[in-house]
Amino acid sequence: MPYKQGDYAKYHKSKRMKTDRATRNRNRAAAMKRGGVKKGDGKHIDHKDGNPKNNSPSNLRIVSGRINRKKQ
Repeated sequence: MPYKQGDYAKYHKSKRMKTDRATRNRNRAAAMKRGGVKKGDGKHIDHKDGNPKNNSPSNLRIVSGRINRKKQ
C-alpha cells in the first residue's frame, strides 16, 4: 500500500490532527474577518510565544511566511 493511502492518511484522519487543523482554520478565518489577511497573500498567523496551543488573540500576530519560517 502506498504511503499516501496508508500511514499518511491515518495520521491526518486522527482526532488530534483534525482538532489542530480546525484551530488553524479558525484563527485564519478570524484574521480574514478583521481584514489582516487575504487569500493567497503569503501571510501566516504566528504565535508570539511559540506555543501552538496558546491561541489567545494577544498571542497571535500576522507575519510574512518568510519571517514565520525563519523564526525557529
